[in-house]
Amino acid sequence: MANVLITGADGFIGSNLRLHLSDRKVDKVMCFTRQHRVDQLFEMLQGIDFIYHLAGINRPLHPMEFVTGNVDFTLALCQAVVAVAKATGKLVPVVYASSVQAALDNPYGQSKRTAEQALFALQAQHGVPVHVCRLPNVFGKWARPNYNSVVATFCHNVARGMPIKIDNASSPVSLVHVDDVCERFLQLLDGAQPALCPLGFEQVGPVYTSTVGDLACTIEGFAASRQTLLTDRVGTGLIRALYSTYVSYLPVESFAYSVPQHVDPRGVFVEMLKTPDCGQFSYFTAHPGVTRGGHYHHSKTEKFLVIKGEALFKFRHMCSGEAYQLRTSGAKPTVVETVPGWTHDITNIGQDEMVVMLWANEVFDRTRPDTFACPL
Repeated sequence: MANVLITGADGFIGSNLRLHLSDRKVDKVMCFTRQHRVDQLFEMLQGIDFIYHLAGINRPLHPMEFVTGNVDFTLALCQAVVAVAKATGKLVPVVYASSVQAALDNPYGQSKRTAEQALFALQAQHGVPVHVCRLPNVFGKWARPNYNSVVATFCHNVARGMPIKIDNASSPVSLVHVDDVCERFLQLLDGAQPALCPLGFEQVGPVYTSTVGDLACTIEGFAASRQTLLTDRVGTGLIRALYSTYVSYLPVESFAYSVPQHVDPRGVFVEMLKTPDCGQFSYFTAHPGVTRGGHYHHSKTEKFLVIKGEALFKFRHMCSGEAYQLRTSGAKPTVVETVPGWTHDITNIGQDEMVVMLWANEVFDRTRPDTFACPL
């Protein structure tokens, strides 16, 4: 394993990286924060095998802080790395979290570009391995809202029912998720070969593209799903990363939410989750001796899973009259499919309440329910 130094360790990327490193059980993580002095760098680098240089200034009170926080500090780090190399012969690799704004001529971009140049000079003159990552907008858990991340601001406000401000909904945004940043950083620690873009900078991705308006619409949809129960496609790509980020901004009192419960003499029926194109999930209960169902579908399909109690499923073919039945119980998890063209029902044949999970391949549509009563 390795000993690692992180500058800016208590910042957004630094906090996430520290957690990822703890998963790996790295031998030692030395954290350089605003509480430390520059003249402590040489001492802190003793025994260090790898450096993540994440410290920097992007929202100063005065433009000169760009120079002191981004340029001067990077130069001091380079000097400390050279001093360690001269004292021990050890070349400690450096990963630098730069910004795509380094290509621009604003004060922030100029300071990041100058810091990059200092690190490339360190590599050229002393042979120190350097990986400069020009990152686009990084988003994910623990980014500070109302600071420099539109995603963080939107997630924080929407999660609390606060309004969001959009100046230009069509403004394009390039994004990378903090977990993907950390994953690439760890790969470099493990000795991965550089994945350089044509300009010679380390590539970190995937990089997602969107607009400010689309981001707002998506994040507001996450909040609305608690009422509609209709979830977005949150399993892959940008939507997955945005949903993970949104949930991380929920205040603790919003960790849970209630859903409607429909009660009748047979038991209860509760819808939990609906999807745009993969159906919906629900559960129901039945008191001892109660039968539910007694209908057929033309094309709708369902899956039942008894998780508590004992059940008797009955089926009858709507044309041939062929009959079939089977028993399941929560003691032996068994998924039972309902088949189009077969009327079916389920009876609680146990002594206790029966609880059944249910998936249907489509969201229930009252105008076209595809459910026709036909008791067995």
